Amino acid sequence: MTAPAGAVRVNGSTRVSKRKKTGTPRPKSREHLQSLADLFKHLSDPRRLQLLLLLEQKEHTVCGLAAQLGVTVSAVSHQLQTLRQARLVAFRREGKECFYRLIDGHVHALVTLGSEHVRE
Repeated sequence: MTAPAGAVRVNGSTRVSKRKKTGTPRPKSREHLQSLADLFKHLSDPRRLQLLLLLEQKEHTVCGLAAQLGVTVSAVSHQLQTLRQARLVAFRREGKECFYRLIDGHVHALVTLGSEHVRE
């Protein structure tokens, strides 16, 4: 005999979980799937992930990021431009400097959950 969906065996007896099912909603269209694939494509570059991990802590200037990563300002600018186009980071100008930060809590959650998943 099979247990009902959501059932859990505890101490030899079967109990049905009363929690609501919380799952990822099914994609509604091909465009949604493509947008999701594009998001993960942008997250698939190790250099971009390094930038996102640094920006997770606080906002940084392009020069500050380049110094921390040991790469050129041009290389960082190029990657930040890609992340901006993907709507993963935002920036503000203060005089001649641009300060970058994660665009919202969703990006923070993606980076945090991805890091936790890899560590497990």
